[in-house]
Amino acid sequence: MKLERKIILISLLISLVLTSFLTVFSKEYSKKVQDDLASSVIRFHVIANSDLDEDQELKREVRDVVLKNMKDSLNKSDDINETRVILSNNIDYIEQLSREVILNWNKNYDVKVRLCDSNFPTKRYGDIVLPAGKYETLKIELGEAKGHNWWCVMFPPMCFVDATHGVVPDEMKDELKNVLTDDEYNLILATKYEDEMPIKIKFKVVEWWQEKFNKDSEEENKEDILNENMK
Repeated sequence: MKLERKIILISLLISLVLTSFLTVFSKEYSKKVQDDLASSVIRFHVIANSDLDEDQELKREVRDVVLKNMKDSLNKSDDINETRVILSNNIDYIEQLSREVILNWNKNYDVKVRLCDSNFPTKRYGDIVLPAGKYETLKIELGEAKGHNWWCVMFPPMCFVDATHGVVPDEMKDELKNVLTDDEYNLILATKYEDEMPIKIKFKVVEWWQEKFNKDSEEENKEDILNENMK
């Protein structure tokens, strides 16, 4: 009996050590992957005043006007720091463009434009999937900003490709690949994520820890994680 008890205790201890090790390892892996991804991309996020059809249409027009007027400047940038400077220098201009659209719709909504860190759940853009986490974002909030939102990847400049329901063109993927490691790139490529079990497991590890972080920080980041469903 004593020997059996010892074996059980030793087994439990080994299991506890292994579980603790795997927990710490997976958490650190998740943090590193998400931090590296977040340091390599800038996202664009437009939040509608409400979910009324009119407000959703208004949101899409603001999106289109901003992208049209920023396209030439952003397409010339092949460096995230350069893109950040371009966006920072054009915050007032982007706000002005947004206000003009709002006035054309005979609305009196306020508009807030800023370059900030925002928490996102897992998001799919064509055949690219970005795990949950905190990302640098050009955010436009229209009115009460309580409606569904639209997002894309502003650096590398993927916003100018309509890939919401399709496949990101190879040239855009090449730009993304240039700023990511092979492991990070394979992790976010949806076809590999869905078809290859090791990559799927890695993605799920990152997704679980980042969503847990988002949930744990919800009270202190209500504004940043509000209404993150894509529409």
